[in-house]
Amino acid sequence: MTELTDDQLAQSFKALADPNRIRILKILLASDRELTCGEVSDQLNIAISTVSYHFKILRHAGITNMRKVGHEKLLSINQPVAAQLHLNQIIK
Repeated sequence: MTELTDDQLAQSFKALADPNRIRILKILLASDRELTCGEVSDQLNIAISTVSYHFKILRHAGITNMRKVGHEKLLSINQPVAAQLHLNQIIK
C-alpha cells in the first residue's frame, strides 16, 4: 500500500474538520455494509442533500468510496486510507 502524500494528508485532515463528517464516518465505521445517503440521513436526522454534500468532500479526499447500483449510491469507508489515517483509533 502506497503511503499518502503530504498533500493527500492535508486534504484528508481538512475533510475531517467538520462534526457532521465525523458523525458520518462513525456510522460507516460501525456498519458492516455499504449504506445509502438516505440511511445515513435517517440516523443523523439531517437532510439527504446535506449528507450527499459531506460524502462528496469525504470521497474527494479519498476517505470514502461510492458505488452506484441503479439510482442508489452505496457509500463505504476506503479501508486502506482509513488504516493510514488510523480512523478506527481516533473516531470511535
